[in-house]
Amino acid sequence: MNKIKQTIKQISGIDARLVGRTQERLDNLTKPPGSLGRMEEVAKQIVGITGKEDPQLKKKVIFTLAADHGVTQEGVSAYPQEVTAQMVYNFLNDGAAINVLAKHVGAKVVVVDIGVASKLKIPVSKRANFIDEKINFGTKNIAQGPAMTRQEAVKAIETGIDIFEDEFRNGIDIIGTGEMGIGNTTASTAIAAVFTKSAIKDLTGRGAGLDDTALQNKIKVIRQVLKVNMPDPNDPIGVLAKVGGYEMGGLAGIILGAASRKVPVVVDGFISTAAALIAYHIEPKVKGYMISSHVSVEIGHRICLDHIGIRPLFDLNLRLGEGTGAALGINICEASVKILTQMATFKSAGVSQRSK
Repeated sequence: MNKIKQTIKQISGIDARLVGRTQERLDNLTKPPGSLGRMEEVAKQIVGITGKEDPQLKKKVIFTLAADHGVTQEGVSAYPQEVTAQMVYNFLNDGAAINVLAKHVGAKVVVVDIGVASKLKIPVSKRANFIDEKINFGTKNIAQGPAMTRQEAVKAIETGIDIFEDEFRNGIDIIGTGEMGIGNTTASTAIAAVFTKSAIKDLTGRGAGLDDTALQNKIKVIRQVLKVNMPDPNDPIGVLAKVGGYEMGGLAGIILGAASRKVPVVVDGFISTAAALIAYHIEPKVKGYMISSHVSVEIGHRICLDHIGIRPLFDLNLRLGEGTGAALGINICEASVKILTQMATFKSAGVSQRSK
């Protein structure tokens, strides 16, 4: 718990003075003011986060955390639990969508087993970007009781902080969050319901592809989850312990760690945003460090983003997770910074500005 408190103490607001100066600079580039829309907003935010007038986003890391969920026993997923472990192997063999998109944007993918339900056997040749920080073999069934102990919840967040710090020592300019875990949309929906106070039916999506009957069962299960555990929205670590997942705790820690080091965080989809909700309720100042990459097909995602107060960059009907949306978001962030740092000004280009 001391590690979490120490990390929070290091989180300050982004540099508003630099943001203002960046707006003046953007307005002097060879374009009509505001004509590059959200890209200008992103560039300003990244300047404010990093405290650098000419930021460069060369070192990009996407953290993909894997964990299992005992609530799969309730029939809330279209896929069996063993898919989580199988996908970890797929990540390490460069066969998943996140591998393709990360390569496309020049990002490193760090895969973490923080709570997969089976013992993974990773060959030495595949361990370069793999971290074993398993806290337990999946969470308990949250329809019957708490997901984990409070001590495990604290450990998940602290593990995320440590994972970020270890990578930060090698140099990081921007990060993305990602995850893998069969059943994790159920836990994410429960977290969303606690913090946003929205109706469960308005938050619950089809996950990896539930039919109508299974969707109604999922809604019923989530109602039972909240009734059994009665999580307190004023106790975000308690919410994680009662209805969350190890990967969400880890991602919350990564977000807190990044904010403490003034590193921009590009948040992926619904599950990553549930983790962001936990981080935000632990320390609201992390909001300024988060850039939402996209809005997911999962119906509760936009409600979560609105609750935090961050707007997605795009909507491509994505619902995969893994950090795929974050990879594309990092690409937009890099383009936005290059607009700021590489475009000519009216004066340097000898271009006349508009009449006043």
